[in-house]
Amino acid sequence: MMIREPVVAGQFYPAEAEPCRQELEQYLRETVPVHQVGRGAVGGLVPHAGWVCSAAVAAKVFTALAATGPPDVLVLFGGVHRYRGQSAVMFVSGCWQTPVGSVEIDSRLADRILGHTTLIVDDAFAHEAEHSLEVQMPFIRHLFPDTKVVPILVPIEEKATEVGEAVGRTLVAYNYNAMIVGTTDLTHYGPRYGFVPKGVGAGAIAWAKEDNDRRFIDLVCEMKADKLLTEARSHRNACNSGAAAATVTASAALGATCGVLLEHTTSCEVLLKKDYGEQSDSVGYAAIVFER
Repeated sequence: MMIREPVVAGQFYPAEAEPCRQELEQYLRETVPVHQVGRGAVGGLVPHAGWVCSAAVAAKVFTALAATGPPDVLVLFGGVHRYRGQSAVMFVSGCWQTPVGSVEIDSRLADRILGHTTLIVDDAFAHEAEHSLEVQMPFIRHLFPDTKVVPILVPIEEKATEVGEAVGRTLVAYNYNAMIVGTTDLTHYGPRYGFVPKGVGAGAIAWAKEDNDRRFIDLVCEMKADKLLTEARSHRNACNSGAAAATVTASAALGATCGVLLEHTTSCEVLLKKDYGEQSDSVGYAAIVFER
């Protein structure tokens, strides 16, 4: 059996079981229900930075999904930071280990998806150094212990929406009780990222959040998947627009009609609240739930 071992545990989140569980429970306990899920959530979009910056944001999405009811399977669309291929890549069978337990792959659904499209290939090794889905797995294991997953990495390629369509089509065809979770961070602003169109300082960082991030967020909430890649290329306001586009498209196939923004913040704001001081660089994070 293929086992995906953690590679950023101890760096992005705690590597030991009890500290990891305690942090999970703290983030979930501090999640204020800013939005009551009404007709039912079918998916969400979460950030994927180190937990100190982004876990509280991701926790809002996972809490909303859990309130709707546990699915049999979560299809995960991850961002790509190291893999350089052009095809979406799936981890088809086995499990992912986390400090709080293992998460099983739904290999039958994985095979069915591969049978519905040539846009996704079986390549477990493409996942071995990627953190975007790994940082979500402890939340999934903690909140959905009986739920299986199908992890898919989606490059920033024009066919990302078709990847989402193929997944959605398969889930509908076989009547799966499924949800979708995708990952992207937003504007990476500041000298560290080589992106300073408004200069540096508080005003520039505020622009990155309130203007630049919001352009991408609004398109996601309006379910305009076909515009996300162009938007991100033009304005550098999402690091993984391919995963976001696939997430929106697959969620629409499951009946979602809109995205609801649960929280929008930045690494600067989070770290300032945690007494790390003022930061010269900033990354945007959003928690979005897709609802019927």
